[in-house]
Formats: sequence, structure tokens, C-alpha cells
Amino acid sequence: MAKVHGRPVWFELATSKDNLDAAGDFYARVIGWQIGDSGMEGFAYRLASADGGMVAGLMEMPGDMAGMPPAWTIYLGVDDADRAASDIKAAGGRVFREPADIPGTGRFAVAADPQGAPFGILAPLPMEDGAGGDAFDQRRAGHGNWIELMSTNPGAGFDFYAGLFGWRKSTAMDMGAMGTYQLFSHDGADIGGMMGLGQAPQPCWLAYFGVNGINPALQRIRDAGGTVQHGPTEVPGGAHIAVAADPQGAWFALVGPLEETP
Repeated sequence: MAKVHGRPVWFELATSKDNLDAAGDFYARVIGWQIGDSGMEGFAYRLASADGGMVAGLMEMPGDMAGMPPAWTIYLGVDDADRAASDIKAAGGRVFREPADIPGTGRFAVAADPQGAPFGILAPLPMEDGAGGDAFDQRRAGHGNWIELMSTNPGAGFDFYAGLFGWRKSTAMDMGAMGTYQLFSHDGADIGGMMGLGQAPQPCWLAYFGVNGINPALQRIRDAGGTVQHGPTEVPGGAHIAVAADPQGAWFALVGPLEETP
């Protein structure tokens, strides 16, 4: 079983007020998720599943974050949320939400790296079957497939995350004027990349979800009111990627074969 500490374990969308249903409908149409209510009393939180596995959560932007643009947050697994929060501060990061329990799920916190890119941490409770969460599964469409950091100082960013999560540098690709794209691995597998800011207005993480057929998915994005920002672009290994924004303005990315495959 893959190590939880340092692995992407959850993806969470905070969308604009009164648009939770619309956001759920968009991703159901584009990625094929099944959207259901979490059953949390007094809190509208939707769960997205693919192929029987929970992948993501959707909610309205919390009141204390009113005015923030809609965005996806990537949660990284940790063995101990309180210790990880302390380590984040010691390494120069910030903790916006101190560790707290989510009944039946685990203990979480929301933080940012020293350059300001926000991310979450989650110490998940053991599943009844003994397995970990499968929100990140590079073999299954509809699941998290890749994570990408855009930073004002990707070298320092790598050192920060490597110190916390044990990530290792993998292939480095020269992107010309865009600088270096540094792949990184966890538990022996490449799970993401880091690069300079590019066109991002500020340091951030970008979540990639797998789809069977990039071109059909891009058409679904347009038909559902989203915007294709970049792509499709072929990447090493033959897959294609595209970056898009949902109708409320949250950015996300897709990866998969160019056309649908059997």
C-alpha cells in the first residue's frame, strides 16, 4: 500500500456563494463525477466520486474567506497533523487553519509554503477495509493524477516540501524562457512538477484530474460554460494535458489521451 505521508489524498473546491450546485453540475458533466451531499449537519458540503471512489469535496467559500476567488486546494497526507503543522511553521510556512478534527475523516489543517502557495494537510483515519483513500490514482480516470506548483522560487519550494514530505527530485526539463520544470517523486513514483510562476498571478498549486479523452473533455468544458486556458499539449510519455477554469473562475487541469480510448 502506498505511503500516506506526502501523498495527495484529497482535492477540495471552494466556490462562490450560491454556486455550489452549478459547480457540482459542471464537474459532473466535464469529468463524469457523481456528486452527492456529505450529510454534514448545518454545512453544505458535497462529495464527488468516480468509479466508486471518493475523489473531491465541494463547498462554498467560507465566510472568513469572503472575497477570495474560487479555487481548488490540494491536501497532502500526513502521519500526524499537529506535528506537521508545527514543522510547516518551523520551515518558514504559515498555518491558516490550525489542526482540527473532521468526524469520520481525520485531522486537517490549511497552510501555505514560504512563497505563499496554499495547500492542506490531512491525517486520514484508517478506512474500515484497511486501505487508504484513493482520491489520487494515476491509473483511473476521474481521479487526481498530477499536482503542479507554480512558485516565485521553485527551488526553495522543493526544499520546503522535500523536508516535510520526503519528496525526491526526478527528471528536470528545460522549458527555455519558462525555466526548468522539475518533476518530483513520492514512494518511487512521479506525482508532480514544480516551475516558475509562468502566467500565474501568485504562487499556487494546480490539480490535474485524469480523463479518457482530452479533446472531448475540452468540448464539454466549453459547452458547460468553462474556459480552456491552455492546451491541449502533448507531454512526455504520450499523454496530453490542458488547463481550464470553471464558470466560477477556479482553475484546474486535465490529463489523458488526446481522444477517447476503449
